[in-house]
Amino acid sequence: MTYDVIIRDGLWFDGTGRPAQTRTLGIRDGVLATVSETPLDESGCPDVIDAAGKWVMPGFIDVHTHYDAEVLLNPGLGESVRHGVTTVLLGNCSLSTVYAGSQDAADLFSRVEAVPREYVYGALASHRTWSTAAEYVEAIDTLPLGPNIGSLLGHSDLRATVLGLDRATDASVRPTEGELQKMEALLEEALDAGMLGMSGMDAAIDKLDGDRFRSRALPSTFATWRERRRLIKVLRKRGRILQSAPNVDKPSSGLMFFLTSSRILNRRKGVRMSLLVSADAKSMPLAVHTFGLGTRLLNKLLGSSVRFQHLPVPFELYSDGIDLPVFEEFGAGTAALHLRDQLERNELLADESYRRRFRREFDRVKLGPSLWHRDFHDAVIVECPDKSLIGKSFGAIADERGLHPLDAFLDVLVENGERNVRWTTIVANHRPKQLDKLAAEPSVHMGFSDAGAHLRNMAFYNFPLKMLKRTRDAHRAGRPFLSTERAVHRLTGELAEWFGLDAGTLRAGDRADFVVIDPAGLNDAVDGYHEEEVPFYGGLRRMVNRNDDAVVATGVGGAVVFRQGRFREGYGQTVKSGRYLRADARSAAAVGV
Repeated sequence: MTYDVIIRDGLWFDGTGRPAQTRTLGIRDGVLATVSETPLDESGCPDVIDAAGKWVMPGFIDVHTHYDAEVLLNPGLGESVRHGVTTVLLGNCSLSTVYAGSQDAADLFSRVEAVPREYVYGALASHRTWSTAAEYVEAIDTLPLGPNIGSLLGHSDLRATVLGLDRATDASVRPTEGELQKMEALLEEALDAGMLGMSGMDAAIDKLDGDRFRSRALPSTFATWRERRRLIKVLRKRGRILQSAPNVDKPSSGLMFFLTSSRILNRRKGVRMSLLVSADAKSMPLAVHTFGLGTRLLNKLLGSSVRFQHLPVPFELYSDGIDLPVFEEFGAGTAALHLRDQLERNELLADESYRRRFRREFDRVKLGPSLWHRDFHDAVIVECPDKSLIGKSFGAIADERGLHPLDAFLDVLVENGERNVRWTTIVANHRPKQLDKLAAEPSVHMGFSDAGAHLRNMAFYNFPLKMLKRTRDAHRAGRPFLSTERAVHRLTGELAEWFGLDAGTLRAGDRADFVVIDPAGLNDAVDGYHEEEVPFYGGLRRMVNRNDDAVVATGVGGAVVFRQGRFREGYGQTVKSGRYLRADARSAAAVGV
């Protein structure tokens, strides 16, 4: 019998964590038909990949993306697929485009995720054909998808739809019983359509875009726990998941997620919860010691199923001027980001009374967790009209000028044009030992790439390759922290099981979503900086990753879609390789929920 694709003599990882073996794989009709110790008959096979000396494994799963608008304009989602990602999840952080109208959805999404609002609104206004969750799923599934898509229903989307965006972002408003029932019914409808669960947001740092309610916090942050418990009860009944983020200003709020997840406290039926974010933050150097042990203890004591999403690479951020989400931690920062006009913003940044307010907020001792270390000596300029400042930190400039570091920062922005100054800092995962420890910690799972968002702030599209490189390098140095098989499992099968996806393994009978990796290509290029023009966002240049030497080929649904640095003809335009993956009830049972 002929095969559509043969992958010859590769070191095969099946995604379960079992030992890798040298095998030849035969793919037919989109399925891995044969795993053979001996050569397969290549007669009539149109695509043979020589994988000798290469690694063959299931395609990676990216559980935290914000491709919700981009998938309508660019359904190939090539920035992920070129790095071996074959399944992505939409609808994170309470944001989805299922129910809310185009204007509301654009206001919810654009500022939070740092994507130009005009393009988000344009994508929704011109491509929206749905009014129900089932129609949304169908609309996504009919696109010429590159990767497979799974999705969550955003709580902010749900709340804005039922209450209206104005009432949904008014702290004095509590939903009526009828409105709560409507939210429950719409969530049920989304789960019936195959969505994986719901996403929420408890941290008020994220703000609305647009002109109507600009700078208000997201609707989900205004919900009481009574409202959340009502919706979580729906998830519990259906065996689905909640993705959310505790309020960093109220660390005790994190306990509520464990309590509502608990099997012991909720009639022996828990809810899987995936929370942001497990990291070794510079602002909280001791927190890394609590994520693993603390989470495991609470899960055991309460019978909870909570894990924290972890980005297994240094958390490096870039910013053009003050356009960085961490500044939303300060009221003064939000005031500046509220202004879109460059001249108005520059005038505000130069105003002395504004600066006094900003300094007070900046210098105030923060008792709870924070996103940013606030150290301007650890914030280096990489682009600036004044070339003499490139390579200097704002802290060093402050020392030279005898200024408060915040004043030096604002001076440089005002003197050079706020958006003309590009700078960088690492906010978390800067200590290799702790980064390795988290990568092996069973209470966290691999995620939080934010692919498709924060276009000028960060690029983690290739984090699975970076993790594999770290794993291999540690073995070479005689300091292993994770076996390669376990690392592959953490990036594939483990995630699929937890999130309830029919994906993540590459065994006989499985859908053939795969990546072939050349371990020799896991070199320093995986950590390189690269920008690429985005035609569907008006030519904006966004940060991406480019290390195509590592990925020999990516296959989705049995077809090779990316090979040797090139996508197949018609990819993401006329050729459909991915599909919408509806919730897999078998996975919910497998994790014992």
